[in-house]
Amino acid sequence: MPEPEISAADVSVLLVCMGNICRSPMAEGWLSHRLRSRPEGPRVYVDSAGTHGYHAGSAPDPRAQAATARRGFHIGHLQARQVVTEDIQRFDLLLAMDSDNLEFLAQLAPDASRHKLRRLLDFAPAAGIVDVPDPYYGGDTGFERVLDLVEAAVDGLMPELESLAAARRTR
Repeated sequence: MPEPEISAADVSVLLVCMGNICRSPMAEGWLSHRLRSRPEGPRVYVDSAGTHGYHAGSAPDPRAQAATARRGFHIGHLQARQVVTEDIQRFDLLLAMDSDNLEFLAQLAPDASRHKLRRLLDFAPAAGIVDVPDPYYGGDTGFERVLDLVEAAVDGLMPELESLAAARRTR
């Protein structure tokens, strides 16, 4: 099932890390993969971006691509982009990979939109940490750890997506 356009979606989610080549595209890929396996669920538009434009236009890190491929989904088609102010208005939920990224988003967001900002691991309290660690300077095990955390968070995120979609349908 193809991902809906943002205007046709019940809910829109933006996943945010620093460079948009490791954590956030891995999270975008897993969430999209998981949603495709649940066609009865809400129509969710998923995207990712970085707080910095260092890698704009680049594909995800090859180690991130290899880690996701080992888990049965692919992210090589994604391209890094920098988060823009308009994203705060366009998306229903903006999920930061860590506290620094969350602070960056909070500085962009008007007070009325700050309720849309969360950390991804807010949806995985059993993980015992609040920040998804950046695997960029580490080895392959760091990418596997990120995917473990992302999978747990997406499990916890699914009920929130259902709730947001239900609330939108009753408006």
